[in-house]
Amino acid sequence: MSQGSDASAPVIWLLTDNKPGHKNQLRGLGNRLRVLAGADIHWVSAPDYPVALWRALLGVAPASLPTLPQPALIIAAGTGTHRLLLALRRHKQAKSVVLMKPAFPIHWIDAALIPAHDNVKPGRNVLMTEGVINAATPLARLTSKPEALALIGGPSAHFDWHDDAILAQLSDLMARYPDWRWTISDSRRTPDTVFEKLSELQSPKVSVVSHHQTHDSWLNHQLAASRAVWVTPDSQSMVCEAITSGVPTGLLELAPLKGSRVAKGVEHLLQRGLVAHWADHASVMTHQAEHQTKLWEADRAARWLIKQFLAKHQNRGRE
Repeated sequence: MSQGSDASAPVIWLLTDNKPGHKNQLRGLGNRLRVLAGADIHWVSAPDYPVALWRALLGVAPASLPTLPQPALIIAAGTGTHRLLLALRRHKQAKSVVLMKPAFPIHWIDAALIPAHDNVKPGRNVLMTEGVINAATPLARLTSKPEALALIGGPSAHFDWHDDAILAQLSDLMARYPDWRWTISDSRRTPDTVFEKLSELQSPKVSVVSHHQTHDSWLNHQLAASRAVWVTPDSQSMVCEAITSGVPTGLLELAPLKGSRVAKGVEHLLQRGLVAHWADHASVMTHQAEHQTKLWEADRAARWLIKQFLAKHQNRGRE
């Protein structure tokens, strides 16, 4: 699937394993490459092009390839894409890029964009990102309406999940700020029991939306309509999307599990003041006159890739 048509534009293949979180990272990066460098974006579903292990190890392209223009960059996210990326790493001088820490040696490919909490050794072909790249974009200004958004995750390997604790914190916030209107959404990991209890909160001032009812642009639209957002810390992607939007963001409290790199990364966001603890709810719910974006990693990563590999296209975009 192509998102561009200019024959002289840099062609970029985005290799996806079709998992929503990985697609979101690729979408965010691809959008910025299109805006900044006029990139012609093409999506490739890696499961449609199975690769034998020997081809991945030797860098031999699969027998069947997408009938797409020759790429300048091939960018992959998700372990399900790694064999195809490695097999294509010598494909007609295209540069190969992986998002997140891979299981293979990084020097096998041209570049890697890796969250800082993964503790990878820095190198000239490695860009350390603050949290996870995402498709959120900074808002030009915040709404003045008292609209709050709550994004609820579920059990994970990074935080000690407690249904009652999350529900109690949400109920407390609603009681403390009775003039606010709330939109609450769950995720794929949210237990059914939690969603059932969240649904009981439905009222003229509370809307509960199942993730099954949302679409790719739903979160961006909802963030644009919100003046505050509360997120459970188990999903770093949701946390980073909220921060990127520029909407004041707070974390509902869950105890981090020992040794979790993701929990460490979330704690770093707290230390930088990019998000607030639940106990500091007033700092999130009080209207902030000055709006300043502090985190937009898709944009930073796109500019880095352009400088590394697409310098001649740097001024082709719309910014």
